[in-house]
Amino acid sequence: MLDDVLWANELQLAITVADINDTIVYMNEKSKLAYPNSKVGDQLAGCHKQVSMEKIDTFKTKKVSNTYTVQRNGIRKFIHQTPWYKDGIVVGLVEFSIEIPTDIPHIDRDKI
Repeated sequence: MLDDVLWANELQLAITVADINDTIVYMNEKSKLAYPNSKVGDQLAGCHKQVSMEKIDTFKTKKVSNTYTVQRNGIRKFIHQTPWYKDGIVVGLVEFSIEIPTDIPHIDRDKI
C-alpha cells in the first residue's frame, strides 16, 4: 500500500503506519529493527496495552497528536504519534520514533 515511500526505508528513525482499523500497513527498516515482533498486517492491539489502545482511539477521533520521550535499555527516544489524513479524513496513525542523546541541546530561537 505504501511502497512508494522508499525514501523512508533508510532514514535513521523508525516510521510505523497503521490504518484506521489499527492494522500496521507500513514499517520502514528502522521500525522493523525496533519492533522485531511486529510486522505489516499485525494489529496494534497485539503490541499495545488496553490503555494505549484507548489513547490511540482518542488520537484518531479527536484528531490530536501525542508526543513524549521514553527510555528503554539505555536508549532514549522521542516519540511522535499523529493521525494520518487523506482528503481531510483520518485514515490511520503514524508513529515516528527517533533515538536522541541523553544530553540533547535545546536552542531557544526566540532568544537568539
